[in-house]
Amino acid sequence: MSNLQHPSLNTGRPILTMVSGVCNVYLTDRETGGCDPCSQTQRSKLQHRRARINQQINKEMRMRAGAENLFRATTNTKVKETVALELSFVNSNLQLLKEELEELNSNMEVYQTESEAINVPMIPLGLKETKEVDLTVPLKDIICEHYGEDSSLFEKEIKEFMELRQAMRTPSRNEAGLELLMEYYNQLYYLDQRFFPPHRTLGVHFHWYDSLTGVPSCQRALAFEKGSVLFNVGALYTQIGARQDRSATAGIDRAIDAFQRAAGAFNYLKENFSNAPSLDMSGPSLCMLVRLMIAQVQECVFERVTLTTQDTHFITQLQVAKEAARVSDVYSLVLQTMSQTLVKDYVPFSWASMVQVKAEHFRALSHYNAAVALCDHTQSAKALFQFHVSTPAGPPLSQVLRDPEDRRKLGKAHLRCAVIRHEEAMRVHGLCKILRKMDILQEVLSFVYKRSLDKYSEMDREDDFEETAEAPEIHSQTQHKPDITAPNFSTVPVTDIFQRLGPLSVFCARARWGPVRVVSLQRGDGGLGLTLRGDSPVLVAGVVPGGCAQEAGLREGDYIVAVDGEDFKWAKHGEVVHILKSCSDRGVQLSIITLHTHDTQVGVVVSLCLDACVCVLHLICCVLHLISVVCYISLVCVLHLISVCVCVCYISLVCVCVCVCVTSH
Repeated sequence: MSNLQHPSLNTGRPILTMVSGVCNVYLTDRETGGCDPCSQTQRSKLQHRRARINQQINKEMRMRAGAENLFRATTNTKVKETVALELSFVNSNLQLLKEELEELNSNMEVYQTESEAINVPMIPLGLKETKEVDLTVPLKDIICEHYGEDSSLFEKEIKEFMELRQAMRTPSRNEAGLELLMEYYNQLYYLDQRFFPPHRTLGVHFHWYDSLTGVPSCQRALAFEKGSVLFNVGALYTQIGARQDRSATAGIDRAIDAFQRAAGAFNYLKENFSNAPSLDMSGPSLCMLVRLMIAQVQECVFERVTLTTQDTHFITQLQVAKEAARVSDVYSLVLQTMSQTLVKDYVPFSWASMVQVKAEHFRALSHYNAAVALCDHTQSAKALFQFHVSTPAGPPLSQVLRDPEDRRKLGKAHLRCAVIRHEEAMRVHGLCKILRKMDILQEVLSFVYKRSLDKYSEMDREDDFEETAEAPEIHSQTQHKPDITAPNFSTVPVTDIFQRLGPLSVFCARARWGPVRVVSLQRGDGGLGLTLRGDSPVLVAGVVPGGCAQEAGLREGDYIVAVDGEDFKWAKHGEVVHILKSCSDRGVQLSIITLHTHDTQVGVVVSLCLDACVCVLHLICCVLHLISVVCYISLVCVLHLISVCVCVCYISLVCVCVCVCVTSH
C-alpha cells in the first residue's frame, strides 16, 4: 500500500461559463507538454527502441512461462526434450534482449548537453514505459451504478482523462513535461477519490515496465500508477539536469536544482510507497538513486567552485582540493550502495563503472590541487594543519611548510597519488565498452592525467633517489551541502475532470447515499418550513414539524442536488434560498439525496444481518419439521409392515395346522 497524496488542490466550484475556455487552455498546455510520439529526436528514438524491447521481453517471458508449465505437466519424454530445447532458445533470447536494453539504459550521451564545453557526463535515468489502459467501461459502470448518472453524458470527461494519460507517456524534456506529469499525478488523486471505493476494485490492470531491466509489472492498485508517475518525475529531472550547459554558473545552478528535485522525488517515493512490484521502485534501488543524485549535486558544486574561483591563491587551492575530496567520498558511498546484494545484479555495469571512475577521478583532482598549493606557493597557513585526515609521515608539518625541499617532497607525494588515481580511473574506464564510446569522458580523463603527469615530471629531479612517501588522505569539506527537495504538487493546480459529478466531499467513492427522491415543495401560510445550511451542495439543516417541508417528505440531513430539474450540486447557499423564496404558488420540485453516515450504514448492516438470521432460523425450523414428518411416515410404514408380517405368519401357522389334521385323518 502507499500514502501518495499531495497538498491542496483546486477543488472549488467551476464557473460554468468558463468551462470551455479552461478546456481549450488545458489542451494547449497538454500539446506543449507531451511530445509527438512520431518525432525523430535522439531521445524519442531511444524511448521507442526501449518500448519495443520491453514488449519483446514481455512476449518472451510469457512464452517461457507457458513452456515451463508444459514441461511440468507432460510425462512424455519426447515432449519434455522438445520443450527443454525451446526453453533454452527462449532464455537465450531473453538474455540478449536484456543486454540490449541494458545498453540502451546505459546510454548517457543522448541526454547530455550539446554544448562544446568539456564536462564529465552525468548519469540520467530513462522513463518507465507503460501500456495503454482503457478505463471507459469501468468508469461508466461506476458513474451509472454508484452515482446514478447517465454515463453517456460523461464521455467527454472520460476521453479527456484518457488523452491526458496518453500524453504523459511521452513528456518533453523541459518544465512543460514536468507539469504534464504532475498534472496527471494530481488528477489521479481525484480519480482515486471518485472511482476507487475501499470495498471493491475496478478490475483494471496497470502495466508498467522496469526502467532498467524492462521486466513488466502489473497491479490493480491505483497506488502503483501513482508511484510509477512519480518515478518518471524523478527520472525526467535527471534528464533535465544532465542536459544543462555546466560551462556557466547559471547552467550549473539549474543542474543542481534538477538533481536535488530528482533526489526528492525518489526519496518521497521511498518513504511513501511499499510492496513495490518492480525492482526500480524497491527501497534499496531508490536509496541508491537518491545517493547517486546527491553525488551528482556535489559534483556540480565542485564545478561551480572551480568556475567562480579562477584565482590560484593558496587558500583557494586548498578549498578546491577539499571539495574534490568531498565529491570522491560521496561517489565512493554510491559505489558501496551499488555493491550491496539487493542491487548489485540490478545496476547497469556502465553505471557502476562510471561511479568508480568519478570516485578515482575526483580523488586524483584533490591530490593534484593539494600538490599545486604546496609547490606553487610559499605561504604557511593555519588551514593546512587541518587539511589532512592523518598527520603526514616525516618531519612535523610546521617544519615541512618552512622548508622548501620538504614542501616539494610532500607535494610530489600528492602528485604521485594523483597520477596513480588517474591511471586507475582510466583502467576502469577502459574495461567498460559503453564508457569507451564516450569521447568527452575519454578526453577529460586524458587531459587531467597528462596535466598531473607533467606536474609530477616537473617536481621530479634527477638527483632525487629517495622513494616518494605515501601522501595522506585529504580531509573532505564542502561549502554547499546538497538538499533533498521534496516534490511540491501544489505548484501545478488542476481542476477535477469529473467535477460535474458533484463536490468531492459528498460525491465520492467512499460515500453512500440513498436513491434520489423528487419532492414537490409548496409554500404555505407559515412559509416553507425548513432551514438550509452550507454550500455545494446545500444541506437541509432543520425541518419544522407539521410544516410544508415535512409534509413534502423532506428530512433533516437531506442534500438538495437539483431544483426543477436544474443541477444544483455546486450551488451556493444564497442561490438556493433565492430560488425557494421566489418560487410561484405551484411550488418547486427538489431532487433530494440522503447521505448515509457510518452509524446509518452500521444500522443497515445490522438490520440485514438480523433479517438473515431470522431467515436462517426459519429455514432450520422448516427442515426440522420436514424431518419429523418423514420420520413419522417412516414409523407408520414400519409398524404397518410388522403387522402384515404378523398376519402372514399367523395365516401360515393356521395352514400348517390344517394340513397336519388332514394328514392324521
